[in-house]
Amino acid sequence: MSIGLLLALVGLALVDSTSLGTLFIPVWLLLTPGRVDARRILVYLGTIAGFYLAVGLLLVWGGSRLADALGGALDNRPVLWGQLVLGVGLFALSFRYDGKRNRPGGGAVLRWRDRATSGDSSVRWLVGLALLAALAEVATMLPYLGALGRLTTSGLGAVAVVALLAAYCLVMVLPAALLLAARMAWPARIEPLLARLNAWIVRTSGSAMGWILGIAGFLLARDAAARLELFGRFVDR
Repeated sequence: MSIGLLLALVGLALVDSTSLGTLFIPVWLLLTPGRVDARRILVYLGTIAGFYLAVGLLLVWGGSRLADALGGALDNRPVLWGQLVLGVGLFALSFRYDGKRNRPGGGAVLRWRDRATSGDSSVRWLVGLALLAALAEVATMLPYLGALGRLTTSGLGAVAVVALLAAYCLVMVLPAALLLAARMAWPARIEPLLARLNAWIVRTSGSAMGWILGIAGFLLARDAAARLELFGRFVDR
């Protein structure tokens, strides 16, 4: 296990810590007036971390088996053309996210957030909100996929991979946990900071989603075009 691998995983986890589910919604919950129920927010963060860990283990162990089962199916030309269309579609969709018209999560997350922060809501609403946010991010969890790629090619054993994935998920929710601790220790000082942080997230999150979709779409389209040898055909012409 190299220092470079550990640093890369920490960096990717910190990038993941700024997503909708790991920062934006926790800030919402911390801005709830009155005394903060730490247990409820920890349940939310634990659900997010557990979901990511489960998805990671599924992709690390199930993904390789699925790839072996598919064999060369993913290199078939119809599949590659489908990948190219998907990449171009994601890239085109990215231009709809300008940070002004769009808000992360949509109405469903807003409704679940309001229910979860109400005084008479139960823990299951926090769990549902966490799962809803995590599911909304599955298609764009590029940092996590990068971390999984590094782990699968690291040659580490199963125990080490599980431990590193668990540590990744803990680092991913650490900033929100620190904000929770600060909110409980110094509420008067931290609330203005949370309000500014919330305003910044609302202002920039749409643009960030656009960049993520654009980069993902470009990479998918470029990979498909290269394997279809489209670039060579254009050069020959």
